[in-house]
Amino acid sequence: MIKTHISLKQAFLYWLRLGFISFGGPAGQIAIMHQELVVEKRWISEARFLHALNFCMVLPGPEAQQLAIYIGWLMHKTLGGLMAGLLFILPAFFILAGLGMVYMQYGELPLIQSLFSGIKPAVVAIILFAAYRIGMRTLKHPLLMMITALSFIGILFFKLPFPLIVLLAAMIGCVASQFLPQAFKAASHNADTKTEYLTAIIDDDTPIPEHAKYKLSLLLKNLILGLLIVGLAFYLLVSFFGFEDLLSQTALFFTKSALLTFGGAYAMLPYVYQGSVEHYHWITAAQMMDGLALGETTPGPLIMVITFICFVSGWVNHALPDAPLWVSGLATAGVASFFTFLPSFVMIFLGAPFIETTRSQLKFAAPLTAITAAVVGVILNLAVFFALHTFWQEKTQQLNIAGLIIASLAFIALTKFKANTLVVIFASGLAGLALGSIN
Repeated sequence: MIKTHISLKQAFLYWLRLGFISFGGPAGQIAIMHQELVVEKRWISEARFLHALNFCMVLPGPEAQQLAIYIGWLMHKTLGGLMAGLLFILPAFFILAGLGMVYMQYGELPLIQSLFSGIKPAVVAIILFAAYRIGMRTLKHPLLMMITALSFIGILFFKLPFPLIVLLAAMIGCVASQFLPQAFKAASHNADTKTEYLTAIIDDDTPIPEHAKYKLSLLLKNLILGLLIVGLAFYLLVSFFGFEDLLSQTALFFTKSALLTFGGAYAMLPYVYQGSVEHYHWITAAQMMDGLALGETTPGPLIMVITFICFVSGWVNHALPDAPLWVSGLATAGVASFFTFLPSFVMIFLGAPFIETTRSQLKFAAPLTAITAAVVGVILNLAVFFALHTFWQEKTQQLNIAGLIIASLAFIALTKFKANTLVVIFASGLAGLALGSIN
């Protein structure tokens, strides 16, 4: 018997489970949701899943979590979106906060350092693999490949800001769709799959639910409510601690990062690095790299690495002078997470009703596809950024040959043998331990 409805309990149990198993960064998490929601459960069709994904790729912030919010909202209104988005990140928050405490207590041990020496090269391979996967799915026309190349060159050599890259890509998509519509039709994800699926509960021709229809009054209501929540939270922080305090500055910085960094976690991390390490000096470059390595080994969006980064920042800078260090770390991590992820909920609730009405219109789909192509260039830039920090040892001015070998083997395992990301991380960590014991 074909299901015609998804109960709230079914959805709750699914999103809760996903929060604990969503390893592999945004690419891996999107793949898990696609396999389970589109292929196995048939809760949503391929076309509607991918149209939602393209919208989320346009937005600043973590696209995998935003996709979960979108689908949860589509199935069960605002409550469903809140449920999906929160359960997607809460397990990772508590896991990374716990790991932050262990790291600050025992991070200088040779055993821990050897473990990270194996995991970090694997992280570089995973980032490259993310670019590879999205590129294989998206870059099906020379124009899209050119957008990727220009994005990569613009960021790496000319330091163009991410919002400008996204804007330029969208403009190219708008203009080029008038002259080369086949470039964007060819990039359709539907072309990647030849599988015939059973009818989905939310299928291609399923009417837009009443709550998902675009209404100006609802848009204004959600916008005002979102601004009030953000404004009130920041006002309370400033009232209690002052504007220049670590917690207030953390809230301000991560609100900006959530709104200004397009392309998901891989695009957001260089901005976070620049602010946390180079501008504010909250943490060191080594701690940032260790955080990214931990972020790749835990469930949830990769940008949950901010939980670790800010736990360390709160601990090191003693955000709450009268409280234990772990409380300072937890408070700072909580503030950063709140102000990072709240905009994602607001943006989905604001934009999703409009996006639901544009599924068949190329003039809207083409800019989304062009932006996805630009994101591939952004991810490649991030891979170069972390490769330089991983494979070149500044203290000894030598190349990290062992790290290069680990990264190469990890990339081969991911691409050729379709190895699970967590397995690759685990094996690379063991390799680091083995090399550490030899040295």
